[in-house]
This record gives sequence, structure tokens and C-alpha cells, in this order.
Amino acid sequence: MNQKVHNQIVSFIWSIADDVLRDVFVRGKYRDIILPFTVLRRLDALLVPTKEKVLEANAFLIKQKIDNKKALENQSSFPFWNISKFTFETLMNDADNIDTNLEAYLDGYSPNVQEIISKFKLRNQLETMKEAGVTYLLIEKLCNKEINLSPKEAKNSKGEILPPLSNLGMGYVFEELIRKFNEENNEEAGEHFTPREIIKLMTHILFTPVKDKIKKGTYLIYDPACGSGGMLTEAEHYALTITNSKANFELYGQEVNPETYAICTSDMLIKDENANNIKYGSTLGKDGFGHLHFDFMLSNPPYGKTWKIDEDAIVEDRGKKGKENIKDSRFEIGLPSISDGQLLFLMNMVSKMKHNTELGSRIATVHNGSALFTGDAGGGESEIRKYIIENDWLECIIALPKNIFYNTGIPTYIWIVSNKKDPKRKGKVQLINAMELYEKLRKNLGQKNCEMKPAHIDAITKLYMDFVESDISKIYANEYFGYHKITVERPLRLSAKFTAEAIASLRFDKSIAEEMEWAYTHFGDDLYKDIKKCKDKIEAHLNKKEVKLKPADKTKLLSAEHWKSLLTLMQTAQKIADKLGNKQFDDYNTFVPLLNKTIKELKLDIDVKGLKSITDAITWKNEDAERVIKKTEKDGTITYEADSDLRDTENVPLDQDIHEYFEREVLQHIPDAWIDESKTVKGYEISFTRYFYNYVPPRSIEEITAEIFQLEKETEGILNEIVND
Repeated sequence: MNQKVHNQIVSFIWSIADDVLRDVFVRGKYRDIILPFTVLRRLDALLVPTKEKVLEANAFLIKQKIDNKKALENQSSFPFWNISKFTFETLMNDADNIDTNLEAYLDGYSPNVQEIISKFKLRNQLETMKEAGVTYLLIEKLCNKEINLSPKEAKNSKGEILPPLSNLGMGYVFEELIRKFNEENNEEAGEHFTPREIIKLMTHILFTPVKDKIKKGTYLIYDPACGSGGMLTEAEHYALTITNSKANFELYGQEVNPETYAICTSDMLIKDENANNIKYGSTLGKDGFGHLHFDFMLSNPPYGKTWKIDEDAIVEDRGKKGKENIKDSRFEIGLPSISDGQLLFLMNMVSKMKHNTELGSRIATVHNGSALFTGDAGGGESEIRKYIIENDWLECIIALPKNIFYNTGIPTYIWIVSNKKDPKRKGKVQLINAMELYEKLRKNLGQKNCEMKPAHIDAITKLYMDFVESDISKIYANEYFGYHKITVERPLRLSAKFTAEAIASLRFDKSIAEEMEWAYTHFGDDLYKDIKKCKDKIEAHLNKKEVKLKPADKTKLLSAEHWKSLLTLMQTAQKIADKLGNKQFDDYNTFVPLLNKTIKELKLDIDVKGLKSITDAITWKNEDAERVIKKTEKDGTITYEADSDLRDTENVPLDQDIHEYFEREVLQHIPDAWIDESKTVKGYEISFTRYFYNYVPPRSIEEITAEIFQLEKETEGILNEIVND
């Protein structure tokens, strides 16, 4: 669409909001009126030429008592109709009753349009419009003959031909309007439309490589976060263009926002697409197309947004080790952080790939940088990357310019995924750094301050098609992005010694030691004799200090039995100390047998929990002590206890031997370290910046000094003004 015409239409519709709705609705509510009425005006313009035929057909059906509304579609030439006697223009013939007639007009629409009206919640606004008396003015403005909102040619008041507003063009208009409304309402950054140049880039790379493989027949295009349908419309348009319309393309999408869902559905109706192929609701929580697989998929899913609302539908006992149960097979590979569900949308698309066709499936999807590298090895994000890369489905990742989106300036990337790679791409991933391929805008559109021109899109597409390396195109083997995360352990070294301080610490429970110590300081042995008389003062102290204890801990604090059990434990430790003395044991392996022997000789009644409390109190980590033995095998092999405080991890590239790496990088520095083989996991991440890093040498001392002196000169006058004032 001509940019001038586009701007005229957007300005025209925007002006209606200011002219008609000001002082009636708050600015944040303008969209609730303007968007649905714009949709209805567009539908109305299409139905006017066949209005009489539809009314005649409806009268006949009523007379004959025939319940077959399909006949009305045949008469209207569209998969929707309106059986009221009104059109937008005839509504103005009766200004006094326009509000009542408008309701009759809305009621006359077919069920599929009724759903659109419902999703817009339009009827909720009618009473306000009626009370304010703005209905007539609104419809009059929308019927302006100088603006054509119809996908067919129209004549203005002078009889001049106005070009049609195509579905593609209308999509541009709606997206610009919604962007402007979002801007007015300070919508959050994640809720933004994809600039059309980015969609064009995605469609170019999605379809161009396989255009010669597309044959006569029907191909399915899918967007799991379709918004107002811009990606679907653009994809179909480009696919038909490069294939000379030899194939048929059916569009499918799902959208959670009712407003944009309504716009998308209306667009499908106008194009005579099957509007039932657009599903309403959360793609993550309820798959609208569980039975279908698609040839082409593209999307710009929300990123940096929680999927908490869909959690119950996806998984049970989230995060509970050994109990987590993923209920939805689409996501069984792994779950990302609850705060960001973007990779779940990717796995949804992956689950819908066709594997038994010559073409397979091709996916183009936009993600922010976190999808490339967040998540540790073994975590959900890494497992998803691992699954895609090890199946050899990741073809290319394209880094887009910053500030290319309307409502966010964060780095974004296009992922190209295919399960039928060209032979030259097998086992490899291409990275294209297109961050500098843009042209500055004269005026910012929200945060969007640049755009990709057709030349940039062509250049990136060529880089992709050529599949060669350059300054901004790198090609790596799949394994290059993988690594083994190994866990490096070091032995636990303990010393033991019975000291008065250590024994005294047993008087108090570790979990509430501070509170128990305060109580003992103030009430002493009364805590063992009659703790009830201390209870009120202890609780008053907790309230004064705003100490909030768990119910179980508070019960223990106020329990004489618990106090007595700890006293007994302390006395037991003292008896052992009297026997062993205050000698320091630096070999825990010889100390433990001696301790057990002493307990037996003294005939002390002590359980496992109590014994652990004593050993915890009298032991400490000492790097000069002997290693603590965990187990000795029959063949003499010794396994040592690991010190969790000294535990570390190393990421070993997949092309390196783990043990050779360990000997080279770890053992020569820490001779007593070992690898816990049971904890070794494989991970994948893509550090885009590292692959395209260009070293910039630091500035010289002379440059920095000169800049400081210059700043001093520039600020001297300001400082003098401040001092003199």
C-alpha cells in the first residue's frame, strides 16, 4: 500500500477518536470503540452491494420455515451476512432512533461476526455512546466518502476512483492504530507488533529456499501467537507471489488477546478464509490444533512473560525433584523458567512439524537474547536448545538491529528451524549478524528508530541462500555450541575437639538458637521447671522484635520437653568430653570409631539425630586435616566424602575429552580433586556476541587526559555561576 494513503487512513481514523470520543471516554478507552467500528465499517462496505439479495433470501427462508443460513452466504458472496434492514449509511436516515437501530443492525449479523462483536465487548460501550449522543457523529465520520476502507474500489464525492484497501493494507492500518493506542496507554514492552519489514525478512527466508519444491496442492501456514494476523497475511501474500499462485495456502492461528483475535478473525472472513482456523485462547494452556501438523510456521511470541497462568495445564508439581510431571507432550523435552515462556512457543511449533513429506516443515520465529543462552546445562532452556540442535533442525539465527521494534529496544533474533535441511547445511548452523543493516527513521515510532529497507532484506536473504562465511555470516558445526558440564569435587577434611563452647552450643536448637539464647539469658533454669510462666514474656519479646517464627519452631521454643531434650544432649556431650579430654583429632576416620567406642563404654542412650548434633557441634573444616573416607571397597579403592563448599563446575567443549581437560585445567592446580561422573550433563548455548566480537583497543592516556581538560573548561563557567549565586 502507498505510504501516503496509509498515513491518510490512519490519521483519518485517529482523528475520529479525538473528534467524537473526547470527553465521552477516557483516552485509554478510545480503542474499545474505534477498532470494532472500523472492522464493522469494512464488513458493511462489502455487504452493501448484495444487501437486497440477502434480505430477500432471508424472507424466503422464514416463509418456507427453512433453517439453512448457508443460502445467505451464497447471496452475500462472503462467509458472513447481515439480515437487518440497516447499513452504516441507512442508519443515518433516522437520527432520532439511531442507537436502537444500531443494536438491531448488530443483532442482524451472522454468528461468526457476532463472536467478533462479543470479543470486542462492543455492546458494553453502546449505552455510554447513547447517553453522550455521539453515535450518529461516529457513523457519519466512518461513512466519509473521501476515505475508502473497503477492499474494493469506491468513488469519492467527486466521482473519482479511490483504490481498494487490501487486507494487507488494512493489517498495516490496524497495527499502526493499535501501536498508537498502546503508546497512549503505556502498554508494557512485551505487547508489540512485529514490524512488517521483519515479517518480510522472515517470509523471504521461510519460502525462498523451497519455492521450487512447492507443488500444486494445499500447504498449511500457522502462527501460534497470531495477533491481528499480520504474519499470516504477509506469509500467504509472499508465498503466492514467489510460486505464481500455483499452490493453495491455508492459514491457521491462535491468539489469547480478544481484541486482536477479533481483528484477525474479521480479516479471515473478508479474505474468504476459514475463520474457524483462528482459535481463541492461550496456545500454551490449550492447543487449538492438537491434531494438525503444518508446512510453514512463523511467530513472534511474547518473551520475558510468565507462563504461570498456563502452569496447571502443562505440569504438575512444578520444580519438585522426582515428582514433576509434564502433562502436555508438546513440552516434555523441558520447561523454561516460569518467568519466560517464549521457548514453549517454539516447542509447540516443533511438535507440529511434518516429518513424512518431501518439504518437511520450516519455522521462522523471533526471540530475545535470553533464548540463546539462559538456563544451565540440564535445565529446561538448555534441554530445548539441545533437542533442536542435536536433531539437526536449527538452520540459522539472525541478529536484528536494536530498536527495530515499536515498544522495546532489546536485542532480538530470528530462529530458522527446519527438519529437512539442504545437504550443505546438515550438521551446521549459520549465524548472521544483521545488527548494522538498517536505516535510521526521521521520526521515532515508539522505541522504533530504524527500519530495514528492501535492500537489507535482500542482502540477508542472499547471505542465507549463499551459505558462505563473511564478516557478518559465520558457520559452525552443531557440536560447537555444546558442552559437558562436569562437577568437580574436593574431599571433606574435618577436625574434631570437645570444647566448652561447642558443648554449650548444644543447649540451643540451631534453627532458633538466637531466640533460645535470649530466653535462657532472661529466665535460666526456669525454662526447664515451669516454662508456662515465661511464655507471655517470650511472646512479647518476639512481637517487639517483630520475629516471625514458623509454627513448628514457636512450639519448640515454648516446649519444656524440647528444652529438656537439648539439656540432656548437652550433658551427654559433656560426659563424652570428660572421657576423651580436649584433644584435637585431625583424622576424622580414626575419631569416629573412638567416639562410638566411648559412647558404648559409657552406656549412653543417644539416637542417630542426637549423635549428629554432637558431631556437628564439635567438628569444623580444616584444610590441614585428613580426608574423610566415605567408603572403602573390597579391592582397597577408597571413596572420599565431598565438601559441598568446595564443589565447582567446569564447562568442557564437546570437541574436547573431559578427562584430558580435567587433568590439564584442574588436577595440576588441585591434585586431590575428582569428577563426579553421575552429575555430568550436556548443555547448549549460543553466545552471539562472542562469535562476532571485535576487539576495540582502549583509548590512550593522552586522549583521556585531553578529554578531562576539555570537560574542566566546559564546566568552569557553570561552577563559577553556582559559587557566585
